[in-house]
Amino acid sequence: MKSQLHIPSDLLPYLAGNDPFSAMMQLQGKAFRDVVGRKTMQVTLGDKSYFIKQHFGVGWGEIFKSYLSFKKPVVSALTEVRAIQTLDEIGIPTTPLVAYGQQGCSPATMQSFVMTQDLGEIADAEALSQNWLHLPADFKAHLVQAIALLASRFHQAGLCHRDFYLCHFVVKKAELAQGQLNLHLIDLHRVLHNQSPSGKGVMKDIAGLFFSAKQVGWNKDDLSLFKQHYLAQSDAFWAQVEDRSQALLVKFNSQKFQARLAEDRKKLG
Repeated sequence: MKSQLHIPSDLLPYLAGNDPFSAMMQLQGKAFRDVVGRKTMQVTLGDKSYFIKQHFGVGWGEIFKSYLSFKKPVVSALTEVRAIQTLDEIGIPTTPLVAYGQQGCSPATMQSFVMTQDLGEIADAEALSQNWLHLPADFKAHLVQAIALLASRFHQAGLCHRDFYLCHFVVKKAELAQGQLNLHLIDLHRVLHNQSPSGKGVMKDIAGLFFSAKQVGWNKDDLSLFKQHYLAQSDAFWAQVEDRSQALLVKFNSQKFQARLAEDRKKLG
């Protein structure tokens, strides 16, 4: 994999030293996620706020672990760069791309980053679905349909998110206050391309979405409305979605998983 670097000239004065790539990899800010080989932070350069994901290399152990679990490992921030560019092409709003870079050849040790604009104050669809039973019926229908239509466009383009939960559909609070529900799809670092719109990867995406929807109270009528506005799929597809979403619910609410989740949250402070 060849080295790449794209940093707009107006950011260069805020980067210390003569090596912009290293400066980007050494930026510090408010951490939102810090896992093996990857860190996500909010940073301020000048008077503007950005989000940066720094990839430091996951090591061969994590790569082999992913493949043994039949998952494609995430080894570079350029996966998210490509996904953002694709979403721009097909008209799905996401976090605007600002800068990116990659150095190194080995997938286990290469370093990379992607920087995006801060969308500002946002609310995600999981938060919007709180107290679901007591929300106005027209708002709920509008939200369900908007998510279904975005998902349709995303999957019809041959894309698979691999973290397709309600929390990754967000809207700017200022627009929401004006009655606008312009959804943005975020957290694209695991996106796969060239996927069948009715394939296993897409089925897993929808199962994840249904799992998170059931968690906040979406009922059978809500899920049926989603299906009406989503891509036409076979009965077998929807049966697999139902089975997998129920399995995810059982796993998520297990004592073992909740203990691990509490530990992860503790690490983030």
